[in-house]
Amino acid sequence: MLTIHDSHPARTCAGSSRRDFIRVGAGAIGGLSLSGLLQTQALADTGVLTGRSTVLLFLSGGPPHIEFYDPKMTAPSEIHSITGEIQTTLPGITFGATFPQLAKLADRFTVVRSYGSGNSGHSYGEVVSGNTASGASASSIYARVRGNNHPQTGLPTNVLILPEAVQDGLNPGSNFETAALPTLTQPGSLGSTYAAFSPSGGSDLKRDMELSLDRDRFGDRRELLNQLDQLRREVDTRGELAGIDTYQQQAFDVIARGVAQAFDLSKEDARTVRRYDTSHLFKLEDLTRWYDMKRASNLLGRQMLLARRLVEAGCGFVTVSDCGWDYHANGNSPKNMAGIYPMGGQVDHAVAAFLEDLEERGLSERVLLIVTGEMGRTPRLNGNGGRDHYGELTPLLIAGGGLNMGQVIGQSDRYASKAVGEAYRPQNLLGTILHSMFDVGRLRLEPQVPREIIEAAEQCAPIGPLSS
Repeated sequence: MLTIHDSHPARTCAGSSRRDFIRVGAGAIGGLSLSGLLQTQALADTGVLTGRSTVLLFLSGGPPHIEFYDPKMTAPSEIHSITGEIQTTLPGITFGATFPQLAKLADRFTVVRSYGSGNSGHSYGEVVSGNTASGASASSIYARVRGNNHPQTGLPTNVLILPEAVQDGLNPGSNFETAALPTLTQPGSLGSTYAAFSPSGGSDLKRDMELSLDRDRFGDRRELLNQLDQLRREVDTRGELAGIDTYQQQAFDVIARGVAQAFDLSKEDARTVRRYDTSHLFKLEDLTRWYDMKRASNLLGRQMLLARRLVEAGCGFVTVSDCGWDYHANGNSPKNMAGIYPMGGQVDHAVAAFLEDLEERGLSERVLLIVTGEMGRTPRLNGNGGRDHYGELTPLLIAGGGLNMGQVIGQSDRYASKAVGEAYRPQNLLGTILHSMFDVGRLRLEPQVPREIIEAAEQCAPIGPLSS
């Protein structure tokens, strides 16, 4: 952390001396020290970036593909969706019945019924990295190319939003998902510098990203700027910036530009907060009493609102984690997959609010939204009315990013057990992300980009119907 004290102590009402200061979580933001803050900014100006952002909503635990977008009501009762189905705005296309709002918005996104993660365990790294050689998540690849911080605002460009980020004091229980979460944004061989910034430290961490200055002394913007200029001159005079490179000096200049405001939902219009809010949909304790659902929350709406605020402010890749989707129904989660009703309803509400908000703000083409998980669930119900781990088919919703919307890509067989025709895997999902965010032709020509990133962009074919 960088702490800069005002040279003129103030007095508290109790008469004790204190110093107003700028507190900057420089060591935490993006996982970088000052020296690494802007080192790849020159690359960002070459046209490699398309200007799009990605929001990845990751449903940890294995969401059931049948209850999501492929209900298969013509299959036997031990296979078809336990929630029934609902007609969408697309002729002949139905979703599971817990998604009524998304059914009305089906023309704004695409679902891929022939996507499978190929993964049957609770590890997220294979999915988010496309099983590429570097082992780096798409978010870390973006940070390596883009740079960890926005050059004008200092905002981290790769952020992980857990429920703890939107509710101070939240202390979810621990289970298998706790250990797996770091793999969701793993940097692989790119190095820990490019791991995601997680603003989940509660109010203390948020305060560390704010300017904390006495109103009487810094009552207006001009005086504040004058004080910052004076501070810079004093630091230069003392030689504390001697020997650092250009990027370090730029970092010093941008680090105090209001980064925390983008993370502060109190800055949002109250009507918008209510529109996103999902906390009223179910009681948290009704789910978290089950071991497999200890990290479940009813805060997904606020997480998605924070994601929108961040991409609007210049964050290039936001990963939103929603846990609790392990539906064996074996006593560690409710019988008969009862969790699908509150949790499916929450996804329906939060994603619909996000899509409508982006549309109203003119951001739909600029933001690529992906909703998926590390696997799907077995087509046939087990003896407890649950579904077990299954990697052949996995729910996948894609919206925006300049891609073709309002379609269903691929199909499964009559029992929703495997893809019929072309099957898509995580490398295709990674290819879709990279081709949306980068001009791959220009990327190949950049000597600063690691070879493993260029190879991933070249070898991972996007999901074709999205762009054709």
